[in-house]
Amino acid sequence: MRECLLCGQLFLPELNLAELFVFKGKRKENLCPHCWAKFEKLSAIRCMVCSKNLSEAGICQDCKIWQKQYDQQLLHHHSLYRYNQEFHDLMVQYKRYGDYMLYGVLRELCSKQLMKIDYDFYIPIPSSPEHLKKRGFDTITAIYQELVPLTPLLKKLSGSSAQGEKNKAERLNTPQMFYVDTTYRNQHHIEIHKNNKILLLDDIYTTGRTLYHARDSLLLENPNVTIESFSICR
Repeated sequence: MRECLLCGQLFLPELNLAELFVFKGKRKENLCPHCWAKFEKLSAIRCMVCSKNLSEAGICQDCKIWQKQYDQQLLHHHSLYRYNQEFHDLMVQYKRYGDYMLYGVLRELCSKQLMKIDYDFYIPIPSSPEHLKKRGFDTITAIYQELVPLTPLLKKLSGSSAQGEKNKAERLNTPQMFYVDTTYRNQHHIEIHKNNKILLLDDIYTTGRTLYHARDSLLLENPNVTIESFSICR
């Protein structure tokens, strides 16, 4: 029996042989069926660029804004769930109040999807130094570190305020906040080639400003590499 991390209810987990093999028998289910049902998957009709729910196939208004700025160099984004009240409450508890154990819920929400895709480098969006000190852990790294081999090549500038504290206009006008950690790159002898594929990892895609900034900082040193992005929620 397992105890659900969200409601505390005891439940009997279901785990297939493929998942047991991938997680080497150590994976634990953290959500009961009742709580699972509260998370709303994105619909089949989505923006062809960023996965946002749409009423008809095409490109969403957010991506049309990026299209004007970046021409045809749009960031292809993968996402799974719609940002509903349940997801909002989960993220408040996890990020604002620093409830570390909830990384297990977020990991479980995306684990099956990440098992299906393959990239050369998985680069997490980093926390700011201030948030890292306040929480005592990196929220994105905690979610993904047991799922894929992470290459924490990006750093976030000190003094960068959280995107969740801004309105849409403020988010879109946020200045560049990321840079490549050359010390880490040199110490670990990381070489990125033009035929490599990079996946940026985040928790929520709102306007895309954060992920486009992260991509831009990597492209400065690797202009021909393929970069896509992934978040649990859109």
